[in-house]
Amino acid sequence: MEHVHHALQLGQSGLHGFDDIKLIPNCLPGTSTERIVLDTQIGELSLSSPIVINAMTGGARETEEINRELAVAARETGLAMAVGSQMSALKNPEVASSYRVVRETNPHGIVFGNLGSEATVEQAQRAVEMIRADALQIHLNVMQELIMPEGDRDFTGMLERVRGIVEAVGVPVIVKEVGFGMARESAEALLDAGVTILDVGGSGGTNFAAIENARRETPLDWLNDWGANTCISLLEVLEAVQGREAVRGSSPSVIATGGIHRALDIAKALILGASAVGMAGAMLRVQRMEGTEALIAYIASLHHDLRLVMTALGATGLKDLVQVPVILGGETADWCTARSIDIRPFAQRNGYVYV
Repeated sequence: MEHVHHALQLGQSGLHGFDDIKLIPNCLPGTSTERIVLDTQIGELSLSSPIVINAMTGGARETEEINRELAVAARETGLAMAVGSQMSALKNPEVASSYRVVRETNPHGIVFGNLGSEATVEQAQRAVEMIRADALQIHLNVMQELIMPEGDRDFTGMLERVRGIVEAVGVPVIVKEVGFGMARESAEALLDAGVTILDVGGSGGTNFAAIENARRETPLDWLNDWGANTCISLLEVLEAVQGREAVRGSSPSVIATGGIHRALDIAKALILGASAVGMAGAMLRVQRMEGTEALIAYIASLHHDLRLVMTALGATGLKDLVQVPVILGGETADWCTARSIDIRPFAQRNGYVYV
């Protein structure tokens, strides 16, 4: 609950980097809003919307209420939803109901379990069984743990544990960062370990460094800006994914998470190549401040606005969006130049075809 309170108090920076992406207008889109389809695929999972209510909380009586209301919104809008880390329920079974409530409230929805990279295969299997999860998120939060007063200090064997879970758990495994971003090299290592869904979890949303510093007697404020923003992290991970496609022909999925709160952010992430976007802080704020009906209306407005943007671009589906030309500038372009990520093909796409 401290995490929830601090997240609401600190809010989101909004510095996710997508303002560096400039859309090239299409004055002859040749489509209509009625033709727009939002279906997407992440790994083996088919989703009716590219928006995912991402992992937030669980493990206490108050968080059970939060998860129940988020599950109601997911059920009513058809969104996939992830629970917060289930490790507390594995260690203290009496709080398992704060996670099970999501499946009980949304019995036919797509639900993701969640554990940290310290989890064993046996714990991963129990987490999946607890909520009959359709997939399992493994979150990476090294800097949060290091700042957290009671956090982990030993990160040896992380990759091998992830590999073991991927091989044994029986559902798709999503490896996600929690707001510090993911670099190409880390993404490549995870892909080599068999992970097929990566959530970039860039900075720009909930700042867990700042949250943990708010909980410390002696803050380490100089770490509050640690990491890479969401747009840059997405491009880093996509570079690793494209390299994998060229070598093995496989097609891993990428989820963009970190500060996304409006349809234009969603559209830009999908245009760059994300298969879905995760939203947590924005969803939590609306639900806690305005209620569940307001959250349902907010999600509906995101879908409505995304359809408007896609119509203006002449993209009837997400496969069309990745053909839309865009210009990358600012810090994002500078970063990509330094990292030898070629951004010129984004501007040369031929997605605008007139007949």
